[in-house]
Amino acid sequence: MSTYFHAIPRSGPYDEPPKADREQARLGGSRHVWFDNVNIRSENGTWDYALASELNAETRARLSGARADLCGLSLDRPRIMGILNVTPDSFSDGGDHLSLETAVARARAMAADADILDIGGESTRPGAEEVGIEEEIRRTAPVIEAIRAAGITTPISIDTRKARVAEAALDAGADIVNDVSAFLFDPELANLVAERDVPVCLMHAQGSPETMQADPRYDNVLFDVYDHLEERISAACVSGIRRDRIIVDPGIGFGKTLEHNLSLLRGLSLLHDLGLPILLGASRKRFIGTIGGAEGAKDRMAGSVAVALFAAQQGAQILRVHDTFETRQALALHLAMIGDE
Repeated sequence: MSTYFHAIPRSGPYDEPPKADREQARLGGSRHVWFDNVNIRSENGTWDYALASELNAETRARLSGARADLCGLSLDRPRIMGILNVTPDSFSDGGDHLSLETAVARARAMAADADILDIGGESTRPGAEEVGIEEEIRRTAPVIEAIRAAGITTPISIDTRKARVAEAALDAGADIVNDVSAFLFDPELANLVAERDVPVCLMHAQGSPETMQADPRYDNVLFDVYDHLEERISAACVSGIRRDRIIVDPGIGFGKTLEHNLSLLRGLSLLHDLGLPILLGASRKRFIGTIGGAEGAKDRMAGSVAVALFAAQQGAQILRVHDTFETRQALALHLAMIGDE
């Protein structure tokens, strides 16, 4: 893309009187984040500035328009996606939920606070090895079936790169596909998503889990991630996926250094220029421990909540977290203090 429109987020009551020469706009359809000015990066690399009221109708709609509901959930406020890994080796909760009983118990506990449950059967931590398709199905499909059999109706996302795993999960009761490779690992997954007409999250990653932290480099991480996501959105649409079914994720920690992660977080609101919901998954990741002084992944809850609230201030619509209760509590206080209804 030759021009980027980067809306600068502001939090607070949306109905407070604007300055006489400005017009407010909701950011990504948010009830609690809005903007009245935009930084514009032109094709020659220079920056310009515009008021929201000066944007053309198409650009303004892309930045401020309401995002499509997700499995019946409105996205005018941040939604919490609870992480449930049924793996022996995930970096934070590996081995915690290997039996059906413990997995269903955790799902039930998270459903009290989370809007979506994200089930994963393959670790994508740095250095992780690929899991075979049949093994990944064995880990995930029975858990999803058991969650549904237990009467838990919370929307379920299957975190996988593989079409056959996603198919088994959808058949078992999942509603959403979350692909960290954005269809680059298994192109057949795009065809499945199109055929089933289900929502899908496309994430940016540089390299595979085995190699992604081996000296990642970017010209400009924020714009490089934006361009990659824009290209993957186009590819998804060519495959027959409806644009309003797509969610984007900048892929914090997936082929990024600490500074790359911070740059993406600081500039997260640029991704609203794609006109789609933003998912942010930074929970318990290493950069939080490095900055916050927490070596163990499970000791990074406080830092993870801080990042989640910062993402909410940037207008992110979905917060993917391990600590659902703590994030829900913090988010409720945050929204109350900035005047959200």
